[in-house]
Amino acid sequence: MDIIERFLNYTKYDTQSSEESESVPSTPKQLVFARYLKDELEREGLDDVEMDDKGYVYATLPSNIKGEAPVVGFISHYDTSPDCSGADIKPRIVRQYDGGEVVLSDEDQIVMSPQRFPELLQHVGEDLIVTDGHTLLGADDKAGIAEIVQAMVYLKGHKEIKHGKIRVAFNPDEEIGMGAHHFDVEKFGCDWAYTMDGGDVGELEFENFNAASAKITIKGVSVHPGYAKDKLVNASLLAAEFIAMLPADERPETTEGYQGFFHLTGLQSQTEQARLSYIIRDHDRERFEARKRLIILLAEKMNAKYSERGCSVVCEVKDQYYNMKEKIDPQMHVIDLVLRAMQECGVAPKVKPIRGGTDGAQLSFRGLPCPNIFAGGINFHGPYEFVSIQTMEKAMQVVVKICELTAAYNK
Repeated sequence: MDIIERFLNYTKYDTQSSEESESVPSTPKQLVFARYLKDELEREGLDDVEMDDKGYVYATLPSNIKGEAPVVGFISHYDTSPDCSGADIKPRIVRQYDGGEVVLSDEDQIVMSPQRFPELLQHVGEDLIVTDGHTLLGADDKAGIAEIVQAMVYLKGHKEIKHGKIRVAFNPDEEIGMGAHHFDVEKFGCDWAYTMDGGDVGELEFENFNAASAKITIKGVSVHPGYAKDKLVNASLLAAEFIAMLPADERPETTEGYQGFFHLTGLQSQTEQARLSYIIRDHDRERFEARKRLIILLAEKMNAKYSERGCSVVCEVKDQYYNMKEKIDPQMHVIDLVLRAMQECGVAPKVKPIRGGTDGAQLSFRGLPCPNIFAGGINFHGPYEFVSIQTMEKAMQVVVKICELTAAYNK
């Protein structure tokens, strides 16, 4: 099985996670794919293949060298984003992309053009896997899984490539920030690892946002509108007031690079009660803490203004993950190995901060240094997602080269 067939097989499985669930994994359908992965790894001849009751899949490619070498790991998540349907995906291969528009759906006139998506022009002449315009593709992060599995198969078939013990792991619920919460770092047993969860070819990331979630619950006073004079306090209007108090130029659509933001991800609103869901992001730890304080302060101001009228505003802020840079900086050999591997594979490295997060950020703070390498997917979380087959092949080659270089690394 080649990497294309492997990835296309993976897209048949709907693995969308859910922010509304308290179970692990957050959706039972993720377990269906986890079992498929476990069976596939066993068929491919990996050792120590196991899947725990939460859907975390682990496996080993044994060392083929004498003596000791660092144990390196590769990790990808198999859930897809709640932002767009992952059911009944219909992938299609556009051979030798010519730089023009890509018609995803003739019937519904859904077109992906380089004017809207200039990233396409970086892949002229390559073979692109696209959607039919109605679902996401799932390259985030099933491309990463396909690359890791294909690399392990390649190494098994090319015993002349010397490598130490290699561990792989695939997990649920990364898209809702929970992927690393039940990851067994001790069982994984690696000196360091890499998530294959980045974007375009050459991307290497070891800086990410500090991240928190905020839930704001607003209770108003509901009265029949015909008799509401000086009594009614509309929670929906209080929600709009709260939203307007946050800086309008500090939203995802107005920021880039190292600029942080407040992002309204959900709004449920009626006269009596409203609920707002925010995510808070910033690369700088001090600014991150200031953002959390601000959103709490605004809730306190709303309470001071409206509590005498029988209203309340409750704000709950929870940290999700932190910037892995502070954990990677003392161990830059982990980055140096990737840079060398990319160069030897003919890939120009693009070191950049993540305007998001990965499971590797949380794992780095749990003692497993874990930067992020490109997997090739572009336009994640929506129907315009695509991946270049040539980029996936390059990512697989980089994994193989990292394994080879790590075998020669002296701790």
